[in-house]
Amino acid sequence: MAPAMALPNPAAPTAEMPDFTVLVREHQAMVFSLAQHFLGDRAAAEELAQDVFMALYRHLGELQSPEHVLFWLRRVTANRCIDHARRRVRHPEVPLDKVPEPVASASAADPLLSERLRSLVASLPEKARMIVVLRYQEDLDPGEIAQVMSMPLNTVKSQLHRALAMLREKAAGMELEK
Repeated sequence: MAPAMALPNPAAPTAEMPDFTVLVREHQAMVFSLAQHFLGDRAAAEELAQDVFMALYRHLGELQSPEHVLFWLRRVTANRCIDHARRRVRHPEVPLDKVPEPVASASAADPLLSERLRSLVASLPEKARMIVVLRYQEDLDPGEIAQVMSMPLNTVKSQLHRALAMLREKAAGMELEK
């Protein structure tokens, strides 16, 4: 049996930039959480997070600081989530034999309300959904979202405002259906 081939380390750890494994440990929860909340599919979120960290490994030598790594990870994760959602629309997968695992969430007073909110957010267009997830899940301010999404600040604010209006309208529609 041939020995496993070791990948070369693209950048040795420095005082400013920690080792790759340290970066993964520090940021894996954020990357997975962002993907999970956007995609709503644990397996897809795990795969996407793995792809993001493989890309981080390849680009680690280009990143200058831990802050740059955090910014880069959020941006790449956001872009990969949007790309994945677009591919899913073009090539939908319907796994009949698999039931999604329930996501352990913070203690919600009303699990039905939480599920309705999750489905409402999932019904938003990709960019609007990512802005809402970054704002309310990742707790980023509009300026940080503008950087991550490469959008002007006022565009982020207006899209967030429109997304919230769509959510209110859809929620009101659900209440009328009851």
